[in-house]
Amino acid sequence: MKRQNHNNDRPTIGGDKGVIKLKNSKEESLLRRHPWVFSGAIATLPPSLEEGDVVTVTDSQGNVLGTGHYQIGSIAVRILEFGVSTLPEDFYFNRLLSAFRLRESLGLVRADNDCFRLVHGEGDFLPGLIVDIYGHTAVMQAHSPGMHYARNEIAEALTRLPGARIRNVYYKSETTLPYKADLGAENDYIIGGYDGNIATENGLQFNIDWLKGQKTGFFVDQRENRKLLEKFAKGRKVLNMFCYTGGFSVYAMRGGALSVDSVDSSTKAAALTDANIALNFADDPRHKTYAEDAFKFLNDMPADKYDLIILDPPAFAKHRGAIKNGLVGYRKLNAKAFEKIKPGSILFTFSCSQAISRDMFRMAVFTAAAKSGRKVRILHQLSQPADHPIDISHPEGEYLKGLVLYVE
Repeated sequence: MKRQNHNNDRPTIGGDKGVIKLKNSKEESLLRRHPWVFSGAIATLPPSLEEGDVVTVTDSQGNVLGTGHYQIGSIAVRILEFGVSTLPEDFYFNRLLSAFRLRESLGLVRADNDCFRLVHGEGDFLPGLIVDIYGHTAVMQAHSPGMHYARNEIAEALTRLPGARIRNVYYKSETTLPYKADLGAENDYIIGGYDGNIATENGLQFNIDWLKGQKTGFFVDQRENRKLLEKFAKGRKVLNMFCYTGGFSVYAMRGGALSVDSVDSSTKAAALTDANIALNFADDPRHKTYAEDAFKFLNDMPADKYDLIILDPPAFAKHRGAIKNGLVGYRKLNAKAFEKIKPGSILFTFSCSQAISRDMFRMAVFTAAAKSGRKVRILHQLSQPADHPIDISHPEGEYLKGLVLYVE
């Protein structure tokens, strides 16, 4: 087994790096079990504290509130466990086992489905960590220095999960860690190596590019929404905008679509879509791919050509400062779809911008519908699937929202 070894590794269990004391009356959110400590709430820091250290957090009177990872920034501590001043030696394994048991109970671990999210950060009480499973390979992303330092422990624990059959752990955090931390993270296998990249989702096969693809290589968060789209596809002419790896296109093909056109500005994404169509449907002539700008394609395409359109763009607002421009983008995109879609059609429209609330997105789509003058009805209101759980004390974990609309 191949394992990464780095000189900057440090102990990741325990709370012996010191105590962070909060200002008076700044403990309320932690008492409600919200896992973030903001820098403005901190009264004192221990000496010689470094990013990624495991620290104990107390209120102004010295009462222990929890233990977590420290980092420089607005979110100063991400709590791993409430009410304790140290973490047990088997902490990561037990948290991962709990996460895996949940996925088993959801029916995601089966012969015709070996593709799912195992760890969804705060939603699985492991803030700063993402783990997606593709067959025998786990793809891990750290979003905090603390999880970066714990990567080898986490990788080893992943391979010990009973029933998970994980042989390989690929670490992909070069672009997800705070760049100012200068952690020198490298994308590479921590354990094992490449032994194929085809995963199965609901009986369909997909090439997963975790080496160079976006995120961990595949948008597993749209699995249930793809399955729903399949039910609407029969006998329809489908347009899949921002297709990336063609997930919605593959499901539409299986659902009996008359034709499926996939559009993405990336030629690499278009090629991967073609590969996934071929993997499941050989040289089926119903599918065509276009490597073009989405807005240009929508503007240039003839009206009434499509009666099922999917709009699944990248995040238009990645932070709060971009909300205004992001909402303008969602309004323009949906307005163009309302303008061009055939009467009696279905529109699947999404936002994956965490900064955009569900109400904001709905209003952007409603405004676009009103401007178009079309009669529009909501058939389904969509969200992220159950393997992307939301900690009830951490509503910020909700990011994916979508609507299925009937357009007259």
